Amino acid sequence: MNDADSLRRKYFALAARGENEPALSVAEQLVQIAPEQPASHYALGEAFASLGRHAEARAAFAEAVRRAPVWADAWVNLGLAHYHLNAVGQAKMAMRQALRHAPGHPAATSNLGALMRISGETEQGEAFLKASLDQAPDNHSARLNVAAEWLQVDRGADALALLDAAPTLPETAETLRAWKLARSLALLQLNRVPEARAEVADLEAIGLPPEIAPLGLWRRVLIADFEGDRAQAEARAAEMEAAIGAMGPNGLPEHRLMSHYDLARFWSGRGEPRRAFAHWASGHAILRQSQPYSRETSRAFIDAQIAGFDAARFAGPRAKNADPTPVFIVGMPRSGTTLCEQILHAHRDVHGAGERSALNEAFDRLRGTDAILRLTGPVLDAAATNYLAALHALAPDKARIVDKMPGNELYLGLVGLMLPGAKIIHCVRDPRDIGLSIWTYRFYGEHPYAHDLADLGWTIAERSRLMAHWRAVLPNPILTVALSDWVGDFEGTLARVLAHLDLPPDENCARFYEVDREVRTASRTQVKRPINAQGLGRWRGFAEDLAPLIAELHAGGMLEEGVG
Repeated sequence: MNDADSLRRKYFALAARGENEPALSVAEQLVQIAPEQPASHYALGEAFASLGRHAEARAAFAEAVRRAPVWADAWVNLGLAHYHLNAVGQAKMAMRQALRHAPGHPAATSNLGALMRISGETEQGEAFLKASLDQAPDNHSARLNVAAEWLQVDRGADALALLDAAPTLPETAETLRAWKLARSLALLQLNRVPEARAEVADLEAIGLPPEIAPLGLWRRVLIADFEGDRAQAEARAAEMEAAIGAMGPNGLPEHRLMSHYDLARFWSGRGEPRRAFAHWASGHAILRQSQPYSRETSRAFIDAQIAGFDAARFAGPRAKNADPTPVFIVGMPRSGTTLCEQILHAHRDVHGAGERSALNEAFDRLRGTDAILRLTGPVLDAAATNYLAALHALAPDKARIVDKMPGNELYLGLVGLMLPGAKIIHCVRDPRDIGLSIWTYRFYGEHPYAHDLADLGWTIAERSRLMAHWRAVLPNPILTVALSDWVGDFEGTLARVLAHLDLPPDENCARFYEVDREVRTASRTQVKRPINAQGLGRWRGFAEDLAPLIAELHAGGMLEEGVG
């Protein structure tokens, strides 16, 4: 046996016993005497990862895949190291590389699906994982990640059925813990508290390592809440706060995020806004690491829209179609866009298509602002034909199809050139309530402006500046609807909206909350209830903590002097 083989055996023995520091020392020796072997660098990556030294683990796994580009396990571990360092995009690419070289690789499949959800590809990630389960029903991690997505939107019954349909139970302690965490939460969503308590007891008997201890404690908080034991719920929540700090470097960013947002919701409901706000701030601090924001880049884009898409440009070449089917509902997230779409979807002639990326994709496909400004009529006609064909395919029998992607307000210049018959509804709300609501909700996908209160206030003001420009120059009709309009005069507001869209009255719109339709946005629970004023003026309870946001709103002209 040569020295490398001897060291490799010694490394495996130490790692198996959890002697991580000695294992690292051996792995470093292994790299020194056998640097040409990919397995040496892989072992070093494993050793660094076990100690939470993820930057060094990433370098070691990168060297392993450089020397062995088809090694799927090395790609998976490189992806995990990227994720621990908040490089979600690079983590996804690594998982895709693993699947390229080993199609169906269980760990790459389950991790890629989870990363897709985290980065905002919710529906695509769910479809990907469900398709993989058709091929490999024993991939417990993939099953868990689909269940996790459903639990996020309170689909406890579906999540429980999915878990219980598994042909086998997990064998490893790590996966079994995750299984019981998911089942207990699903049972709690179904108010099956005794069964949930039994699952949590089993979980605690197996043992909760520090990196997932907060998740187990959160189940205890919920159980105490269900049983009306306020003191016990608060005591468990305090334990959970301490447990987050003790998760160590191997705690997943997603688990930290979940714990902070769960506790924020808990303490907010207990009338402790300052304690809740601290957890929201901690959650945003994690997200900010992987989503940097540039005011300069954002302002440059908006300035380019205002300068380029002026009245003179709209007097020039445009598409000739007058198709009235497209309806764009725009506005900042949490401004009432989902409510407006839900009300319209209840109309017999309308289909709510949700948040589509089609307009943004068309903007990119046409090569951005400068190129779009130079497009001729025939090119715009062709682009419109493609766009409308995909739109009509969603609901061929409907007279109007609604796209409520809030960020579409950035691309309304393209709408004015490509879709002359489209109508636009701009949803607005007290900007302080918008800011608070965005701050207190964990969005998936890219929302880099949301992770700093001052940036958030600045962005709300900038988007308002852009919308003022569109109202001044865009040929397409724009109707502004405030959330308070629905609360103060539902029937009058509905009449204005339907008239704007040239639609007849439909009594079903008043019962929008009865529509059986899956809503994936942050407002999914609100739109299943009748109109109420609960969210109006909520910012006042958090005014002191919102000071950076409010200052930017004042600076951007969004608030009158003395408004409070």
